[in-house]
Amino acid sequence: MSDCSTLRMKVTDATSAVRGRVRWAPAKSLWIGGMTIASLALAPLHVTIGSVLLFLGTSAVTLCAGHSIGLHRLLIHRSFIAPHWLERILVYLGTLVGMAGPLGMVRLHDMRDWAQRQPDCHPLHAHRTTMLHDAWWQMHCRLDLDHPPRFEPESGLCDDPFLRWLEASWMAQQLPWALLFFAIGGLPWLVWGVPVRVAVSVTGHWLVGHITHRRGPQNWVVDGMGVQGHDLPAAALLTFGEAWHGNHHAFPESARLGILPGQHDPGWWMLLALRRVGLVRDLNEPAHLPPRPGLRRVHDAATVETVA
Repeated sequence: MSDCSTLRMKVTDATSAVRGRVRWAPAKSLWIGGMTIASLALAPLHVTIGSVLLFLGTSAVTLCAGHSIGLHRLLIHRSFIAPHWLERILVYLGTLVGMAGPLGMVRLHDMRDWAQRQPDCHPLHAHRTTMLHDAWWQMHCRLDLDHPPRFEPESGLCDDPFLRWLEASWMAQQLPWALLFFAIGGLPWLVWGVPVRVAVSVTGHWLVGHITHRRGPQNWVVDGMGVQGHDLPAAALLTFGEAWHGNHHAFPESARLGILPGQHDPGWWMLLALRRVGLVRDLNEPAHLPPRPGLRRVHDAATVETVA
């Protein structure tokens, strides 16, 4: 089985992951900058129990069911099968996280994933710079490679009218919820339900990515890759399993990210619950996948087969 994310990037002999120029991305920068400034300016003035609970609840739903399960494990990697109506709900929830539209998320992920699989890549894709510099690059800029691969999503993605609608309106998708939150809980619910949630989610996503591509525990190495994945156990529950990034680099097609004993993966727990009631099926795990060339287990004598 080939990982869908690798099939969408078409390369030629001239394609290079190294040479390119980082440019300011105005729309992206103003979006996350505006959400962050609004959060810092308004959140301390409008703290209520209800608003904080709203922030925690909506963040959990959009990050776990939406980003981790709907966008990452399903839309990008196709690591399980869900009915079309459920897939659309999960992808919609992922769009509400506020990082990008669904097609934009697939393109950003696949470009980064392709670059990191090369023997070397641009420092932006490798998070190979200081923390503040990387934060500016990742959340306010874009990388224009001199000779990039061509992104060709499958017809089920680029021809889906629902996904195209979400892609065109992903920022505006916050507006109905902002109006609802304001109508119910006033300014505290509006502030904590939209700008605080978006700013924390996007900044947290960058921070976990910055750390897990640079340092931390490592159970697997893939020979020939310029960027290796690391784990961030302290953030496993907060990221709903996404912090097991070393495991994900080793088994990108796996729907289960916490694959070793003691590795908590709430996203996987949710998928198991959905499978139990018959809403999803064919959940990929490492034992179901063909051996990956160059994959080695490190730190102990266990083999890849021990994760079955």
